[in-house]
Amino acid sequence: MINIAICDDEELFIKKEKDIISKYVQAKGYEYQIDVYLSGKKFLESEKSNQYDIVFLDISMGEIDGIETAKCIRSFNNKVYLVFVTAFIIYSTEGYKVDASRYILKNDKMFETAIEESLCSIISKLEIADQKYIFSFIEGKIEVNLSDIVYIESNLHKLIFHMNTSKKTQYTIYEKLDAIDAEIGQAGFCRIHKSYLVNMKYIDDIERYKISLNDGTTLSIAKKRYPVVKEAFVMNMGVYDD
Repeated sequence: MINIAICDDEELFIKKEKDIISKYVQAKGYEYQIDVYLSGKKFLESEKSNQYDIVFLDISMGEIDGIETAKCIRSFNNKVYLVFVTAFIIYSTEGYKVDASRYILKNDKMFETAIEESLCSIISKLEIADQKYIFSFIEGKIEVNLSDIVYIESNLHKLIFHMNTSKKTQYTIYEKLDAIDAEIGQAGFCRIHKSYLVNMKYIDDIERYKISLNDGTTLSIAKKRYPVVKEAFVMNMGVYDD
């Protein structure tokens, strides 16, 4: 079941979005639920606000705009995929701060295609997030969700798994990073350095030769890998423009 919310103060636009989303997920055979909210305030007051997999957010709303709504959402849910639907791409830098997955322009002639592409990308990530692996850590055999791995660090012939769990757990394993990269690298991870394999969903920002994760961690990017990492980050953000 994919739980989706649309938050927009334009009822006609909500109907347009809902119709496009419904048509796509029905065609793919997914079970789904779509709820609509006419303001950020109503969304945040809802008992279901923490239960969504994907939230489509209009930025220009009265009282509480989409950016502020997203900041509130991130204060209690760092896993939901946020898609900004806006008439102005100038807000994109603000979106990085709340880990927005997509920007879609309302006046884009390819609007429907952009919605479908965003759903395709996000749903594939949701399916990956459900993948569980059993690793033989020094701490014992432990089953982990790939989506809970923030990054993997190679250090003194061991790998340290930095986890996004309630206890901020770290696990250690005797293995080569190349081997782990080959096994899970296609599941949303990016090799940024000979010592780091990073889950793209936790990257908050990227600048020359370093990335910032949404927990405040900063990691170095190898110079020869920088162009590939930068391209992967931009593709993962998926900013749609004319």
